[in-house]
Amino acid sequence: MAVESTMMPMTLSEIAETVGGGLVIPEGVAATPQTVATSAVTDSREVGEAGVFVAIAGERVDGHDFVGRAAQSGAAVALVAHQVDAPMAQIVVPDTVAALGTLAQHNIERRRALDTPFTIVGITGSVGKTTTKDMLAALLGSMGETVAPVGSFNNEIGLPLTALKVGPDTRYLVAEMGANHVGEIARLTTIAPPDIAVVLKVGVAHLGEFGSVERIVEAKSEIVRGLADGGVAILNADDERVASMSAQAPGEVLWFGVQDERALASGCSARDIGTDALDRPRFTLSTPDGAATAVRLGICGRHNVMNALAAASVAFRLGMPPARIGEVLEGLTRISPHRMAVSTVERGGASFTLIDDSFNANPDSMRAGLDGLMAWGAGEQTAPYRVAVLGAMLELGANDLELHRGVGEYAARCGVDAVVAVGGTADAHLDALAEAVAQGAKRAQTGATPAHPSIDWVHDADQADAAVVRLAREHGNAVVLLKGSHVSGLSALAERWAA
Repeated sequence: MAVESTMMPMTLSEIAETVGGGLVIPEGVAATPQTVATSAVTDSREVGEAGVFVAIAGERVDGHDFVGRAAQSGAAVALVAHQVDAPMAQIVVPDTVAALGTLAQHNIERRRALDTPFTIVGITGSVGKTTTKDMLAALLGSMGETVAPVGSFNNEIGLPLTALKVGPDTRYLVAEMGANHVGEIARLTTIAPPDIAVVLKVGVAHLGEFGSVERIVEAKSEIVRGLADGGVAILNADDERVASMSAQAPGEVLWFGVQDERALASGCSARDIGTDALDRPRFTLSTPDGAATAVRLGICGRHNVMNALAAASVAFRLGMPPARIGEVLEGLTRISPHRMAVSTVERGGASFTLIDDSFNANPDSMRAGLDGLMAWGAGEQTAPYRVAVLGAMLELGANDLELHRGVGEYAARCGVDAVVAVGGTADAHLDALAEAVAQGAKRAQTGATPAHPSIDWVHDADQADAAVVRLAREHGNAVVLLKGSHVSGLSALAERWAA
């Protein structure tokens, strides 16, 4: 079962010694160095009795302004960069983000020291991390107490917060590890060294930050080099960049995939892949024991077959029978928000099916989302009217305009009926990227086999809302894909429609 667990109990003096900070207890505060803390948060609204409130100074909000609120909620201590005038014990450190990571590392070491089984699974890749994490949390949660991040808590703040939910009874920790720069995943693996490291895919997400695909490979491979002693690497055999990481693995390597012989011969693989009318995949799962198991996923998206294979590889390695793997994956119908979430929207006299995949976007996930849109209702007598609402993709480097044109062209050529490219009135660059999507769709209207979608270039979520409602009113049986980076505002539009 996945749980909201508490960390290993620690006294304030232990915490202060661990993070190298100075413990300050203002006069009149009941805390002592032996006061015990059992949880840690960075949001003062979430802190409770015996909690550690970590005050982080962000671009817009400074957590130090909320230490008083944390005190009112019964927090045991605040981790601060400077003492705050508040009736609460405080541990003063030079850098609260670094201290958070150090505390999380100590928490994992404390759990490892217990004489009971404990396994950390680390997941990285340019796409699919969160969905694979959700699948794996469901699988492992059926075998023992499992801690997994909420949403995409996969950076220098999110991963430590997840690691600080590990307590004495935790059997599995699923640690999602993301990166914008070389060295970030290496740092995360020092906090929670994985016993099993999963690498899904190397794409061009964050290419603008890394500078080259080779640097992305270097960054993702840090999870393999950061394996704990005796650790196992589970790699996507179909992605040569990922497969190349096997040379850096300190120990055993396992494979998953649908094409490469390494996965087909001795790993977890899939054959007879198909989808139903709601784009829910079905396939035959082959496992290293020779079993062939029919699997139907409870979530939609053909691309999720690879994510399911990665999760199944881990579960099988940890002792779950293939038939049980299939049962759990079929029963998983809801994952983290804004990831291929399907609903029906009634708005402005229109009704349409919404596929909300608006959490984030890069060229690979854009194409996967569009493939999912095209698979929706395939084979039915009356084809749905397919609308692709596409926002900007960020951090793609100097070639970002052409990459956006390529997505627009792909959308048009794969057969969508309408493209709505969403920019931003307050951000000229976002608007230019959306214009490039529209240009790409128009480019597909020329040539030997021209595509003929309706194309709208709009400049904010309100205009996108109006365009979709108009199209849905004009065309019955509409299905709408929302896909874009978070800054595009499409996830907010999805929440508006849900309300």
